[in-house]
Amino acid sequence: MNSDTRQALIDSAVTLFSTKWYGTVSVAEICRSAGLSNGAFYRHFKNKEEIFCAILDHVVQQIEKALKPLSSMELSQRLPNFVSIIYNFSQDYTPLVRVFREGQYRLFEYERKLKDVYEHAFQVVFGRTPSITEYLFALAGLRFASIRAALHQIPVQTDALVTILSKGLFKTQPINADRIFATSITPLPIELWPDSRDLLLAEGRKLFGEKGYFETNIHDVTSNAGLAIGSFYRYFESKESFYKEVIRSVGRDVRHFISLNLGNGLNRVEREMRGLWLFILFLSMDRYCYNIVREAEFVLPNEVRDYYDAFHRGYLKREDASLTCDSTTCIEFMLGVAHYLGIEVIFDKSPEIARQTIEEMGQLYIHGLGEMQRPDESASVL
Repeated sequence: MNSDTRQALIDSAVTLFSTKWYGTVSVAEICRSAGLSNGAFYRHFKNKEEIFCAILDHVVQQIEKALKPLSSMELSQRLPNFVSIIYNFSQDYTPLVRVFREGQYRLFEYERKLKDVYEHAFQVVFGRTPSITEYLFALAGLRFASIRAALHQIPVQTDALVTILSKGLFKTQPINADRIFATSITPLPIELWPDSRDLLLAEGRKLFGEKGYFETNIHDVTSNAGLAIGSFYRYFESKESFYKEVIRSVGRDVRHFISLNLGNGLNRVEREMRGLWLFILFLSMDRYCYNIVREAEFVLPNEVRDYYDAFHRGYLKREDASLTCDSTTCIEFMLGVAHYLGIEVIFDKSPEIARQTIEEMGQLYIHGLGEMQRPDESASVL
């Protein structure tokens, strides 16, 4: 009976955490949804964070369990099944994936736990321990594309993901690192005399990035901007509508900065590599933007879908005959590489890895991970 009660509480928490931001869910709400008393909750969990962590541990364990059969498969079947398992997990357990996305943001150690599981699976599939770049190439695009398919109904093709991982995204092209990492950067234009709306957006961006959506109030925004609270309501109906505009401004700024500095004369792979480099430079100059977009995934998910869709549309504007397979899948894969490279740099505070990683990523974009090697005996069991 106790195990049934514990599971009922976890099921209730998964439902609530997957549809609301962690900060807005209370223990009492979890209990009401489960039809149980608060006392029943505290017999199983110390607090809300403990049940949240139990769910995150469960997700890691379930993914590890799903990947375990890889070691008993024929070599030729391991990569397509690796792709299918990760893709299908997002489709079949979307609420758990939503909760883990927030957990990855709030408690980064769970991302590290999952990374250990995925690195072991990579070793089973490819017969070697991955470098940082190989790990990002193998898992970043695959995870992101799978999640976008589940959350935003993007028509990702698993066979295209297999092709990308094994053979790369682009046809063979020369790579000139000097052009990619040129240090002459044009900053975004600065408004010398910003109007009241721009002042509010600038302060909102700073406060949302530092404190988060729920800890930021409109009075703080207007006070920091040196404006009366009435000024806020001349431009924005509510805190939520204001937050939407902040998210949109972040997306516009990232895209404008990359477009401004992309340069001419780059081939397709060089352009993609420079775009990654510029994205990392932007994050290093404006760290608030990453926190804002990540938190918005749980506060305003539709707005974040539009944020990523805008980047997707930008790719579609370019005619791209050099791609090796389905363009939608390739685009989502590349967005995923940027997303998870950003996580490595921001959360692990490792900007020094960025240049080397991007250089190595260019080679993987052309050649993929290649033929699978015979796994060592030590890699044969997950």
